[in-house]
Amino acid sequence: MAETQTLYAAFAGKIDAVLTALSDEGVLPAGTARDGVSVEPPRDPAHGDLATNAALVLAKPAGLNPRALAERIAAGLAADPAVVSAEIAGPGFINLRLADSAWLNELAAIAAAGPDYGRSARGAGTTVNIEYVSANPTGPMHMGHCRGAVVGDALAALLEFGGHKVIREYYVNDAGAQVQTLARSAHMRYREALGEDIGEIPPGLYPGDYLVPVGEALAAEFGGRYAAAPEAEWLDLFRTRTVAAMLETIRGDLALLGIHHDLFSSEAELQAAGKPEQAEAWLRAHDLVYDGVLEAPKGKPAEDWEPVELPLFRSTRFGDDQDRPIRKSDGNWTYFGADLAYHMQKAQGADELIDIWGADHAGTVKRIKAAVAALSAGEGKPIPFDVKLVQMVQLLRAGEPVKMSKRSGNFITIADMVEEVGKDVVRFTMLTRKPEAQMDFDFAKVVEASKDNPVFYVQYAHARIRSTLRKTAADGLAPSADGLDRLGADELAVVKFAAQFPREVEAAAKAREPHRIAFYLYDLAAAFHAFWNAGNDDPEKRIILTHDRALTSARLFLALQIGQVIRNGLAILGVEAVEEL
Repeated sequence: MAETQTLYAAFAGKIDAVLTALSDEGVLPAGTARDGVSVEPPRDPAHGDLATNAALVLAKPAGLNPRALAERIAAGLAADPAVVSAEIAGPGFINLRLADSAWLNELAAIAAAGPDYGRSARGAGTTVNIEYVSANPTGPMHMGHCRGAVVGDALAALLEFGGHKVIREYYVNDAGAQVQTLARSAHMRYREALGEDIGEIPPGLYPGDYLVPVGEALAAEFGGRYAAAPEAEWLDLFRTRTVAAMLETIRGDLALLGIHHDLFSSEAELQAAGKPEQAEAWLRAHDLVYDGVLEAPKGKPAEDWEPVELPLFRSTRFGDDQDRPIRKSDGNWTYFGADLAYHMQKAQGADELIDIWGADHAGTVKRIKAAVAALSAGEGKPIPFDVKLVQMVQLLRAGEPVKMSKRSGNFITIADMVEEVGKDVVRFTMLTRKPEAQMDFDFAKVVEASKDNPVFYVQYAHARIRSTLRKTAADGLAPSADGLDRLGADELAVVKFAAQFPREVEAAAKAREPHRIAFYLYDLAAAFHAFWNAGNDDPEKRIILTHDRALTSARLFLALQIGQVIRNGLAILGVEAVEEL
């Protein structure tokens, strides 16, 4: 659907029209960039409804005093019938007060757009590849994977809402030593399924019970053929079968969170297809890989260091602190070499790349950014690339830490979490803090029915609205826009907050920060609850007035649209807007 014209967008257009008129008059130099011009709510609502920094941004290139330019801009804006006043504040900010009709029209715009209110076409179909989760396929999804999964999935939905085409990708690390360990672990369970007493799982293998059904499936398929066979006969086969089984488990775990990827890209297949070799050849052709010797590690005795010539990527050309090897001394690919080839592959199908990584990968960011920058330089086209680092979550139960260890098999899975507290609680809670900030997830606190629990507070606002609409419908009352002009300052304050949703979506998409939507929804819910609670002190402020059906219908219309905005925001986050609590 095409982008909906909303109040903030409309006034951005009106300000731009005034600036164009001033440019035609010669007040502003032709071609003056207006990228920094903004329209937003003033920090203090007492100052007005909207504020613009246009005079401050454009005064210097115009060679004018900011307040002098502000006077010209304000005069142009004051001529608009929707503007009650245009006042200059401080060094040149312009504060606008709007007619009530402007906000009532926005309420009608929410109703007209419905689920598309706030949707934008600014992405213009740009294809963004978002890689997220990408956990080693060695077991079920657990809490350590959950936060990045939710952040990546919400970001994908946010960018789609903003007009981008999004590719959701999962990179399967199935070519390293850890999947060989997984295959050996599955072989133990395979022998167990055949009736052998395997005793304790040896140290270094995966002891989790999740491999028991994998072993049973292998026994059913192959019988005892590989029970005593040399490892060379079964290792690759068992690796392939076990990774496939783990990926099915992973897909199922992610589906419990409402997460579905478009692509599962295999590192093993990447290497089998010769992609790293192709990447190396391309980089050498562009003088971006050379054969050289790394410097000795700092603090390591000289006698313990043996210089070895390796193929090195020129990452220092792109901001890294040293050139990086793409192969090991035995000729195998380094993690960086394989990742470099993978990112080259991703860039062939997208205009922009975003990776969601755990904070423990922070040391890899600079070199991968250097690799993508090199690709951009070699191809002659910019490929925007961003890495979002997500901190681990400390899992608590009644304030006490819950220990997790994937290798020991003692961990809380995503399936366990969803079963205990529900998908919506998990998803919303993961977005209640910036991803780079530490987070505690306490099973007791996330299900509290209180204002301190954001997911409850937002869902309660929606449920309260839906309950009110059901009750009034039973009494023969329906929302109506006919009497909106009777809404007063308290009602309009909620409308003004709801009207910020499109610009919040735009800002969140531009910053690649879906948590901003969760923050906004909490504030919108607070504004609605405050409006509702005002009726507890003053009966005339209640939504339902038995003696005034027309005003009741207008307030119901307001509530209906606030509910719509909450639903739209929750949909971006992948959270259900519940009908009742």
